[in-house]
Amino acid sequence: MEAPPLNASDVEKGQSKVAAGPPSSTETAVESCHEGQISRGHGIRSYITAIVDSELAESRGIRRVTAAERHEVTAFGVIGGQILSAVADNNMSIVVGVVIVATITWVITVVGLPLFHVYERYAWAPQLAVLFILIGTAGPYFDMSAPSQGDSATFAGNRLSFLSLSLSACSAWAGAGADYYVYYPERTPKRLTFILTYVGENLSEILTLLIGAGIASGVMNNPTWTAANAVSPGALITAGFSPLGSFGKFCAVIVALGVVANNVPGTYSAGLGFQCLGSWPLRVPRMVWNTFGVVVYTVCAAAGRNHLYDIFENFLALMGYWVCIWIVITLQEQFIFRKGQYDWSHWNDRTNLPIGLAALTAFCIGWVGAVLSMDQVYFVGPISKLVGEYGSDLGIFVGSAWACLVFPPLRWAELKYIGR
Repeated sequence: MEAPPLNASDVEKGQSKVAAGPPSSTETAVESCHEGQISRGHGIRSYITAIVDSELAESRGIRRVTAAERHEVTAFGVIGGQILSAVADNNMSIVVGVVIVATITWVITVVGLPLFHVYERYAWAPQLAVLFILIGTAGPYFDMSAPSQGDSATFAGNRLSFLSLSLSACSAWAGAGADYYVYYPERTPKRLTFILTYVGENLSEILTLLIGAGIASGVMNNPTWTAANAVSPGALITAGFSPLGSFGKFCAVIVALGVVANNVPGTYSAGLGFQCLGSWPLRVPRMVWNTFGVVVYTVCAAAGRNHLYDIFENFLALMGYWVCIWIVITLQEQFIFRKGQYDWSHWNDRTNLPIGLAALTAFCIGWVGAVLSMDQVYFVGPISKLVGEYGSDLGIFVGSAWACLVFPPLRWAELKYIGR
């Protein structure tokens, strides 16, 4: 059966569950520093190609899954390699492209935050420029006329799934966001930090999601894009610049190198994460852990370049579930029990830190809700099936709600009977 034409609004289909984080190209996040400078940018993110993939899957009745953003540096490396390979007319191996992206990422993360901030402060500018160029070259092929299909319940379910995808992408930074503000002046207003982060993340999400929806709408109607998409998501991005000839290939290279802007934060935070595993990992210098991480994901990306993208796309959705549950528990601890007051002398003293029984129990209960409400390629929960024709991915919402309900009484009991 011939697949129906796609349009931008079809991105809301319930089965269009794509790798948000990661996944394909890079993201253009623009976040300003306290001094009014640009502190971080993440190029054209995965949405452009990931949404395209989900749209094509939906047109064939295939269910795809979302992935919550952000620590899928391996998948980003694969996409960067695919773009560089496509620019070279496939005369360069994807492995070489992966190594190039990984090497640049490694240099920046090993040097540390000073170079990190300098790089991220300016890396967004060329990415944003090529984004607008991509809109100009690919925009004429966007199909905005075909209407979305389905009854009201299905349509609502599709929108909830898409909202879940978008929320997963931004929220995945919550666990590592504080790593990048350590050089801000101590008196930087909390509201300013929040507003700049919130606006930067949302601008990037909205812009790239719209571009991704547009490209997805044109793939089935543009033979060049269809052929490129059959090669790889990275090749599809390159095809979007094809009307510009050699300059278009240059723009595609900028996009590929923009993957670095997204991999640097994740790689840097991975090094800090290793050091938090215990006292002995803390003794190992961060640059060693960063190097270890880069080597691991480079080998994985190179070895699994032909299949790894799909694997990550199908399983990284779990990150969105656990991150949002963690956010709810953390906010309740902050505002209900600690009321913003901390004794910083106890930060690394186990005898004064909570045992974590309440948080762990609430987390597990939240996960039960997430599993019962997920709508993924490998499992569709019974709660999800209640919404519309295709179901709806409610894992984030139900899981977070269940954790929110049970954590306060559990934490109160923990404080009463254990005392910390």
